[in-house]
Amino acid sequence: MRLGFATLGCPGAALDEVLALAQGNKFTGLELRAAPDEFTNVGLSPAQRRELCGRIEDAGLEIFAVSSYVRLCAVEEQPLEAHLELAADLGALGVRVFPGDDADAGTPDGPSAGEIRALDRVTSAPREVPILLETHDSHSTGRQVAAFCALLDTDVPGHNVRALWDSSHTWSHGETAAESYALLRPWLELVQFKQADSRQDYRPVAIDEGDFPIHDLLAALDGTDYPLSLEWELKWHPELPSLAETLPAVHAWLSAP
Repeated sequence: MRLGFATLGCPGAALDEVLALAQGNKFTGLELRAAPDEFTNVGLSPAQRRELCGRIEDAGLEIFAVSSYVRLCAVEEQPLEAHLELAADLGALGVRVFPGDDADAGTPDGPSAGEIRALDRVTSAPREVPILLETHDSHSTGRQVAAFCALLDTDVPGHNVRALWDSSHTWSHGETAAESYALLRPWLELVQFKQADSRQDYRPVAIDEGDFPIHDLLAALDGTDYPLSLEWELKWHPELPSLAETLPAVHAWLSAP
């Protein structure tokens, strides 16, 4: 299993700490949160990028994604190209983006205004590195992201948008793991998971306190080799246990009968 975690779970941590967490807990991949207060950001110089890439490679780790906060369908300008360039320099598998559309996205009447904006952004974006569109906010279901990717297939031949399946989001919107996987499979590149409690409005909770159907997810992915990444939202939910406490428990959770 290509198992990793997002540095969202250790906000502000130094690279040495992140590498030690991964190696000490037998995780082999990282999603690097890109922000000014993190060691990964678009302001890094070429030398700093080479050093960061080399340190992660020397640790035997794979960069699953550069996690940007670009909203692909949004009106305001955001630096998609700068994040794609950073991901290329680091050898990452792609750049995570959010849909960020208005509430009426993906209606049966056709593409929304935001989706049309996204078509233009994708058309002009560099294509060396995939844009990983997360099942999130306006497009939280596999159905919505699959419909948008199908639209891109028609309107932007050779585009570089792929699906990042946040399996907790699709679950919280009523899709089973098998349903979401079937919808997203033609474009799927990366799978995120986390623990949550459906009895508390899908609030993120400690590994042993929620009811996310992890074994349904593993069954849907059986026989595949997609990177599987823990998105531990400690940055936004400081009441959660630390990654140092959580990562050892993840292995037990994934292997439990």
